[in-house]
Amino acid sequence: MTPEQNDLITRTGSATPLGGLLRCYWQPVALVDELDGPRPAKAVRVLGQDFVVFRDNQGRIGMLDRDCPHRNADLAFGRLEDGGIRCLFHGWLFDVDGNCLETPGEPEGSKLCSRVRQKSYPVAVRGGIVFGYLGEGEAPAFPALDCFIAPDSHVFAFKGYLDCNWLQALEVGIDPAHASFLHRFYEDEDAAASYGKQFRSTSADSELTMTQVLREYENPEITVERSEIGLRLTALRSLGEGGTHVRITNLLFPQAFVIPLSETMTITQWHVPIDDESCYWYAIFTGFAEPVDKATMREQRLKLYTLPDYMPRVGRHNNYGYDLDEQRLRTYTGMGEDINVHDQWAVESQGRIQDRTREHLGTTDKGIVAYRKLLLAEIRKASQGSAPLMALGEQEAAFVTGPATIDGVAVAGEDVAGYWQRADARRRDNASWAMAAAETAQP
Repeated sequence: MTPEQNDLITRTGSATPLGGLLRCYWQPVALVDELDGPRPAKAVRVLGQDFVVFRDNQGRIGMLDRDCPHRNADLAFGRLEDGGIRCLFHGWLFDVDGNCLETPGEPEGSKLCSRVRQKSYPVAVRGGIVFGYLGEGEAPAFPALDCFIAPDSHVFAFKGYLDCNWLQALEVGIDPAHASFLHRFYEDEDAAASYGKQFRSTSADSELTMTQVLREYENPEITVERSEIGLRLTALRSLGEGGTHVRITNLLFPQAFVIPLSETMTITQWHVPIDDESCYWYAIFTGFAEPVDKATMREQRLKLYTLPDYMPRVGRHNNYGYDLDEQRLRTYTGMGEDINVHDQWAVESQGRIQDRTREHLGTTDKGIVAYRKLLLAEIRKASQGSAPLMALGEQEAAFVTGPATIDGVAVAGEDVAGYWQRADARRRDNASWAMAAAETAQP
């Protein structure tokens, strides 16, 4: 890859080709939880732009440019009152649509307020995340993906900061081979006590824990194919007479992946540029069986992340918690048992913007190669004024569903494609909300 190509797929400013593409989509900008509490307003930076996201005293959520249009003071410190957010500098008041409601201090009868407007951005709430649309024209429709149609009781949202470019953060999630090494544990935990933990549960249709499979069968056969949402990745690990371990994951274009957490829960995770050298990951955990235990999920993740900005407790500043004895005896990395730390080290250690001119890709990187080709093609398409992949209209969005994400074991001789499709159907048949959604979608 040339330096110019690397810039093309990493730089996200409003004047860049990639920035133009990413502004064709809804972007996660905050967790709904961040607007709880006595002052529901938050400064956010997305794609190199600064905004304030707030909930007014009528319960409406707004997203405005952060600098007040009067003298450019910081609206993120504004007073939430009288139907909007009021700048501390001179008291100018703006509602969630950017309308100027008051310009106190101006002479009686002044028309200034009617001529002033703060730029506002469409917002939508899905799965516990506030999404904002930073592009021009009408925002695309949300597809009928599991994470968007599941009821609030069956979804949990969280996020975390990464000190690197968004693309390397995404690419670790479409690399099926790395988990056998980076996330290798030398001891298997009780799968029954693994709720909410990645790679700790039992693979479907087997008694094998995911950690055992990854540790003992480290050479997956990987295939990548186009799907309606982007890419489907299949990783097969032959278990000999014990059948085939099947793991189905997905690239949700442009910047998310969908993977299994357990037999009954999936993760949809976006990688959202703060700027070109840092990003947040936003995840929606979707449950297909019982309601998600949000208190437990949140408690588990707050062991690694601090509030209010969801910053990791470990990182470059403390060598990611590296411990030599642990590396010899318990984990491949020596960096604890939370795989988010492992991924954080892997992507941050590549530099704040990975220099892809120095890498040497292998066969296991076919998902990354396929994604980069897709990304470059869609950047060109958007630059030419055409609608890129997954920038959907209302009618087509209703029929973009799923996707299937499976971690299970097909018995010896069983058709692999048939297996994962049946496993996905079985999971949906056992999810009341998924069955109801399927019935509603039928003509």
